[in-house]
Parts: sequence; C-alpha cells; structure tokens
Amino acid sequence: MKKTIVFWVEKYFYNPSSTQKLLSILLLPLSWIYCLVMFLRFKSKVIEDFGVDIVSIGNLSVGGSGKTPLVTALSLKYKDVAIVLRGYGRDSVGLFIVSDGKNILCNVNTSGDEAMIYAHKVPHAVVIVSEDRKAGIHKAKELGAKIIFLDDAYSKHDIKKLDILIEVNSSNNFCLPSGPFRERLWTSKESVIVRDGIDFKRHVELVNKYDKMSLVTAIARPSRLEDYLPQVVSKNYFEDHHSFVKSEIEEILKKDASESVLVTYKDFVKLESFNLTLSLLDLHVEVDKRIFTIIDNYRRNNGAKKD
Repeated sequence: MKKTIVFWVEKYFYNPSSTQKLLSILLLPLSWIYCLVMFLRFKSKVIEDFGVDIVSIGNLSVGGSGKTPLVTALSLKYKDVAIVLRGYGRDSVGLFIVSDGKNILCNVNTSGDEAMIYAHKVPHAVVIVSEDRKAGIHKAKELGAKIIFLDDAYSKHDIKKLDILIEVNSSNNFCLPSGPFRERLWTSKESVIVRDGIDFKRHVELVNKYDKMSLVTAIARPSRLEDYLPQVVSKNYFEDHHSFVKSEIEEILKKDASESVLVTYKDFVKLESFNLTLSLLDLHVEVDKRIFTIIDNYRRNNGAKKD
C-alpha cells in the first residue's frame, strides 16, 4: 500500500494524468497559502554566521534530483571537509557521527542510506546526520572541518551559506500540495542554479555484470535509471529509502532465476550485508570547473569577511 501511494504521488507531481491535473488545480488555493507561509518564513529568518565555509546542495522540489552524486563529486576535491545531512529514512533520531574521516562508526540503519554512501565514497570526509543542521555544523567544526557541505538545506535560511540548486524540470510547476515544489526561488536570496548535463554530467559504470540480472531499487523516481540500464530480467521498484528484507530479495531472485541483483549504490549500502550476489550501477558525476570556481570564490570572499 505504501509503495502504491508513493508512486501515485510521484506521478502526480512529475507526470500527472488528466485526473491528477484536475486535482492539482482544485488544490491551488492551498498551494497559494502554502507559498505565502513559506515566503513569510523566509523573510522572518535572521542569518547566522558559523565562521566556516558552508555550501548547500539541494533542489526546490520533493524527490530525487542527483544531490548525492553531486555532493560526493564536490566534496572529493576538498581537504578538511564535512558532509552534514538530515539522514532521511534512518531508524535513529538525533545527531550521529557516521564517519570521522577515518572510520565508519555506525551501520546503515543508524545513518540512513545517503549518509552511508558518503562514508563509503568520500572516506576522508566527516559525515554527520542530524535533524538539527546547526548542531551538525557545530560538531563538524569541532572535528576540524574547514568546509561543510549540507545535503538539501536551501530552506535553512538562517544559516550563512552558498546555495547551489539543481534544476528540476516538471510538467507540474505548482507548490505543494498542487505540485512538487517546496519553495520558490526567492528573488532576494542569492542562489546558483546548476543543470544536469551542462554543469555536471553523469557517468555510470556497470560493476560485476551477469547475463541474468534482476533490477531492485529504492530511489525516488526510478524511471531516471532507464537511460543507463543494461538488459535485465525484471525491474522491481520500491519506494524511496525502502528498508529491504533479505527474503523479499531472495524471492525476486528465485522468481526470475537470476544470477545477481542489479542495484544502485543507494541500494547497495543496504543490501551488502545480505551476502547475495550484487551487480552495481555505480554513478558518478563530472562537474564543470565553473562550479568549483564559484565555490572557491565564495570561500575567498567568506574568509576575507571573517578576517
């Protein structure tokens, strides 16, 4: 039931049917109220300077947009780096140090899937999950971070930071609940818009390929994988951040008579402990030098102001 609802909502937000478009229009008064509330919230915030370089990577809509691989690619370029995120979908509450930049300190149930990806792919980075981003920033500074990347923190208007937003195209451009947008791009707030395929480009490597593979994935809008998929026996889509059970994967393998389970890295960090044969769609992005120049200029200007 949960999966059905999630996929219905994703279609409603990004590729609505005629009935869903009608519902979207009927909900417009609520969207206008919602947008007004979010604007007033934005205007009411007082910016706090944490005395450290902070860069937020996010998007304005709900659902996946490629934040994780972009944060990964950016943070790989810097020393004394930390990544702070909410840790959506984890079984824990509060602040946890997922990695201290040397060792992974918890399991994926505590960290959530995205934080564990960072811990694996950016081994020199401090990785912290915390619903309270300010607490996460303070902890990162304690651990020696000189630059902090916030995963999905555009809405944290009271934190002094550079905001980089990934452009997301949708045929439904309304705010919640009529559409997928959580906020608008407020004209009085400086932000850098980056575009997939222009400012960063995706590259996918197929690791541990088998002739018969069953795709199993729990990412937002899994149709985004279509351009990168090899031939598979079946496609098994679960809701974003789904907590897998080994038996449900074994059932798919048995039904398909497949040799391996094809997963994204987001799924891999949750399935690796099951001791099943996994094939991996390993995504990384190549970032245009312009983005690094923007970050470096921000750091220079921010440092001058701190001095």
